Formats: sequence, structure tokens, C-alpha cells
Amino acid sequence: MADDYLVRIGKLIRDARQHRGWTQSQLADALGTSQSAVNRIERGNQNISLEMIARIGEALDSEIVSLGYAGPMHLRVVGRRRLSGAIDVKTSKNACVALLCGSLLNKGRTVLRRVARIEEVYRLLEVLHSIGVRTRWINDGTDLEIVPPARLDMDAIDAEAARRTRSIIMFLGPLLHRMDRFRLPYAGGCDLGTRTIEPHMIALRRFGLDITATEGLYHAAVERSVAPDRPIVLTERGDTVTENALLAAARHDGITVIRNASSNYMVQDLCFFLEALGVRVDGIGTTTLTVHGVPEIDVDVDYSPSEDPVEAMSLIAAAVVTESQLTIRRVPIEFLEIELAVLEEMGLDHDRTPEYTADNGRTRLVDLTVRPSKLEAPIDKIHPMPFPGLNIDNVPFFAAIAAVAQGQTLIHDWVYDNRAIYLTDLNRLGGRLQLLDPHRVLVEGPTRWRAAEMMCPPALRPAVVVLLAMMAAEGTSVLRNVYVINRGYEELAERLNSVGAQIEIFRDI
Repeated sequence: MADDYLVRIGKLIRDARQHRGWTQSQLADALGTSQSAVNRIERGNQNISLEMIARIGEALDSEIVSLGYAGPMHLRVVGRRRLSGAIDVKTSKNACVALLCGSLLNKGRTVLRRVARIEEVYRLLEVLHSIGVRTRWINDGTDLEIVPPARLDMDAIDAEAARRTRSIIMFLGPLLHRMDRFRLPYAGGCDLGTRTIEPHMIALRRFGLDITATEGLYHAAVERSVAPDRPIVLTERGDTVTENALLAAARHDGITVIRNASSNYMVQDLCFFLEALGVRVDGIGTTTLTVHGVPEIDVDVDYSPSEDPVEAMSLIAAAVVTESQLTIRRVPIEFLEIELAVLEEMGLDHDRTPEYTADNGRTRLVDLTVRPSKLEAPIDKIHPMPFPGLNIDNVPFFAAIAAVAQGQTLIHDWVYDNRAIYLTDLNRLGGRLQLLDPHRVLVEGPTRWRAAEMMCPPALRPAVVVLLAMMAAEGTSVLRNVYVINRGYEELAERLNSVGAQIEIFRDI
């Protein structure tokens, strides 16, 4: 009987491996074992532990080999290790999810290059699969192919996956062109306090979309006779609000002017993608976008999203707090110029290469080398602003950076209700952060970091900040249940280990 189970498990593993397009050697490399061992496992000729099954399931992105539910993922961090060498910035999480939503505009085949393999993307893929969209990883799992059906089956939508991502809200813009009535589950994502969708509704009502919210669902109805007759003025210069308006305007048969638009990195990537679909967009990089919509889009398109400036900032912060010399390659410099200007004023020792162009042909990149520096607290407070100001998502990293600087730094995170509160988790690791109110934190440095065991904060960027502090702390720390980090970062622990960190992934099984 045991041998029969081993054979069945082996077949499941083989099927999952082949579905991903991997060879036995590729799976062996991911597991740190031999090709012959993988061959024995797949033939049912080798005993296999639950831990190994969980690792295989994680490597293949397949719950089919997890034998039920693997326990949550945790990180064990040995601190005070200096980083060295070079590390590449991955493609933008926020651009990738916008492009996945944008693919619903196209009746043809969409290929997205070097898509971030993160939980946020996986949740959207689960939703797309459930409504009939065919997706598959190609080119050794680096690129994503998307082929829509003739008709989307919105009644079959995976509500659980949809509720685990806020990005689902960006289905509204493309879907209003495909059907007169549909339902979407409430948007989820990070726990960052109350975030109304009213700015989205103000913009999308101009295209005839009416939303009624009841019992965890948005009930959408579209009045085809309604169309924008004057510029749309966004009441919030938000990224997803601007993207939703762009997605709605892309297939509106006419010219749509969007004012008070975000010009942030993910919005620009979406504009470049729309241009690849044949939609002309004037004013990219400004707060006024003019969209020349086309009623039908049926093209085969190949697009490469640019690198993620927030991940780049994470890696800069990792080098700073661990007092390391580290080269961060493929940094989208135009979206980090304010952050670097602030760090220069604090005393950061760094240099950068001449600029070169990202694979999308538009975004400016540099390679940046950070060296150990004696930092002083900035004179002015750290606060975010819409692009080209300091990026909202980069504010938390300045909490860790300020903690290693000499003096007091005031951080004013005015955008979110709860996020500043999570930054005080650094106090568990020896930080001296005083919460002045739900939006303002006073950071006293320098810090003598100490190891601790703690739960991961429920917000992405504060969670990574805690991990970085653990890397700087003397001793061994444990960060439990790191799903929220996996929502926004691809194999972060493994990549940090490649430049000298010592982070072990483990599960309770």
C-alpha cells in the first residue's frame, strides 16, 4: 500500500513538473538534489518526507503535491552578515498586475516578459483561469502567455483568490466593455486601513458603469449610452484609479482626457502596453493623459514590463542597514531620484553607472553601488508625495535607514491609516520608534539591533523592513508567516542569500 502511494505521489509530481515546463534536472536544481533522485521520486522508488513534498510543491507552484495544506512559511534569519556582490532588480509587481488586468482588453494573444512570480500575480492568474482565460508560463517559466476566451464566465469567478488581492478592482475598467452586467468580489490585499473605491467609481461612472455593493460583492451594470463628454478629473491622484480610468478609456470609441492622473512607474508601463495594443496615449509621465481609444483590440502583443523601483529601494535599504557594499543592478533611476537625493543628504556613499534603457525601450536604468556609510538624520521630515515625489511605498524603508542614522527622524506616512503603526514592530528588534499618531513616527538612531521571534506584520513593506532589521541584528531571529512578503517579492530570501545573507525558509508541518 505504501509503495502504491509513492507511485501516485510520483505521478502527481511528474505531472506538475511537466505542466510548468521543467526538466527533471531543473527541478533537481531548485531542490538542491540530483536528477537521479528526482527520477526515483517520480517513479515511486524513493521514500519522501512531508517536508520534501512541501518543498516540491513550492518549487513547482502547485498545491497538487502538498498533500493537503502545507503549514505557513517562516524565515529563520542569522544576522550581522555583510552583503557583497551584485543583485538584479526584478520586474515591477504593480506593473505586472496592471498588465494582467489590461490583457482583458485584448482578444488576441498577450505575452508578458519576465513576469514577477509572486503571490499577487498567482492570485490574479487563479481568477483569470476561473473565468476562462488560458495562461501558461513559457520560455523556462520566465514569460507568461495569456489567451482570452470568446466569452468570459464571470459566474465561475474564484472569489477566494479575488478577495486576497486589491488588484481585482482593476478588472472594472476592461470588463465594462465586455459585458453589460457582472459581479466582482470585494478587493482585499494588505491591511492598510480603510481604502474607499469611490474615486474609481467617480471615474468609471463617466463610461456608464454603476456599482451596487452588497454581501461582499460589487454588482456592476453598464449603460452603453453614457460616455465621457468632457475631461475626467480624478478626485485622487492614485495609481490604480488612474489605471482603471486608462483601461476604461482604451476601448472607448473616442478621445478621453484624464486629469490629475498619476504619472507613477506602473501607470507609465500600462500606457506603454496600451500603445503596443494600438491605443495612442498622449502626455505619458504627466498628470494629464489623452487616450485615443479603439473599440476593438485583437492583436498578438509582446511586452516587457520595467523593473520595480520599490524592490530596488528594498535592496538599497538592505545594504544600508547591514553596513554592506552591494551593487544593485537594473535600478529604474527616474523613479528613485528623490529617495537618493534624501539619502545623499544623510551621507550615503554610493555611485551609479551611466543610464541605459529597460527592455520596454522607455524606462531609464542604472546600476547602483552602495557602500557602508555614516548617516545623519535628515533635517526635514520624510514624507511621500505623488510622483515625482518620494514614493509612497518607499517610506517604510526610511524607518530602518533612519534607525541606523545619528539623530531623530520624523516619518509622516499620511496616505494609509495603519501602516505607520506597523513600523513600531522594529522596537521588538531594538529600535527606538515612538508613534506620535496613526500617521507619524519619530525614529531615534543609531540602533543596536537585537534578535527576536515575531509574527510578520500584515502589510507588505513594513514586513520587509522587519526582515531587513533582522538581517542587521546580532543573533538568530524568526519571522513567522511571511505570506505577505511573497505577495510582492519573488524568492526574496534566496536572492538575499546569494549576496551573503543567511536566511532559512521553514514550515510547521
